[in-house]
Amino acid sequence: MLSYEQARQKVIEQVGKKRGPRATLGVSVWDALGLVLQQEVKADRPYPPFNRSTRDGYAVRAVEAAAGKKLQCTGEIKAGDTVAQTLAPGTCVQIMTGAAVPPGADAVVMIEYTKLESPDSAGTTPQVQFERDAQAGQNIVAKGSEAAAGQKILAHGTRLGYAELALAAQVGAVELKCAKKPRVAILSTGDEVVAVEETPGPFAIRNSNSVSLAAQVRLAGGEPVLLGNAADNIEVLREKIRCGLKEDVLVLSGGVSMGKYDLVEAVLKEMGAEFYFDAVAIRPGKPAVFGRCGDTFVFGLPGNPVSTMVTFELFVVPALDLLSGAEARALPLVQAQLGETLNEKPGLTHFLPARVEWTGTTPVVKALKWQGSGDVAAVANANCFLVVPADREHIAAGETAAVLLRKDVV
Repeated sequence: MLSYEQARQKVIEQVGKKRGPRATLGVSVWDALGLVLQQEVKADRPYPPFNRSTRDGYAVRAVEAAAGKKLQCTGEIKAGDTVAQTLAPGTCVQIMTGAAVPPGADAVVMIEYTKLESPDSAGTTPQVQFERDAQAGQNIVAKGSEAAAGQKILAHGTRLGYAELALAAQVGAVELKCAKKPRVAILSTGDEVVAVEETPGPFAIRNSNSVSLAAQVRLAGGEPVLLGNAADNIEVLREKIRCGLKEDVLVLSGGVSMGKYDLVEAVLKEMGAEFYFDAVAIRPGKPAVFGRCGDTFVFGLPGNPVSTMVTFELFVVPALDLLSGAEARALPLVQAQLGETLNEKPGLTHFLPARVEWTGTTPVVKALKWQGSGDVAAVANANCFLVVPADREHIAAGETAAVLLRKDVV
């Protein structure tokens, strides 16, 4: 049985073999959040396009602005002003943050380190006294120092977050060539499952797995395709699976354990599926299945909702990264101090619903009380999963532990 790290790597290897050029579409920079770029974006001019002041103060020649010296102030420059006149020797000009530094000036002295003397009754030009020596280049971002004209600033395969979109907008790339989102068919299974809109009978449950899986697909950059639920009937399941195999990925929840009515693997094998693993040494989520049927990657996730959530994050997310045209992102694990002692059975890696809180800069994590892999309420109260290694039975309070963050709430 594979460890979760080995199983995750198996997903990355197999999906990576298939990954090729993605179908693309042109997307407005306003609508491209989370998509993966399928072009290079280059600077249309130098950035900044002029020597830019980073402070409110006075533009000066540094050699003239020594501590105790005075210079005549001949005007002011605000952001957006056209600046062409060279700074005359023996003078300075008041300047605002973001404004263009005039030719001849090589430093900006912060206003906090100056004293402005008001003009006299004759209207003499005001003078500025400097309290510190100026240094050439201080408080100025030089023209072209962020990017030269024509320089590549966003690479092919970049996932577009808010900073990347701002950078694209800055250089005028208002329409971006992006990879189409991978389509992910979602199918739950089980006679006990009814649609979320229905009133369940006394021994039925609503199909919450499809809701959580659709949300996780969207968070991972995919497009969910909802197939509803398949009863524990081979003919019904076969037809639903056949529909799901039209998409890039098929994710099934339930029907992958060892019970009499766990039919998913049998139906997939009958349809020609190849399996790369059918169990992982984790709790919850041990019966997770990954394979390929035709051109579609298939994930069979355990039906208990916490198992479904954990195994999706571990195994489906890297597949969707690759099928989105990007590299597989690392699992978002952080180190935190354990707030309470833990005792767990060894042999499997545990993913326990937990809360991590920050006291200053030190994260402290505590496992939540939960009733096993069906306890959705526990995960709703959690903002992470506490990862207990398979070889650890006892972890004392104060020790460092790994935490898998819930990216949707942290």
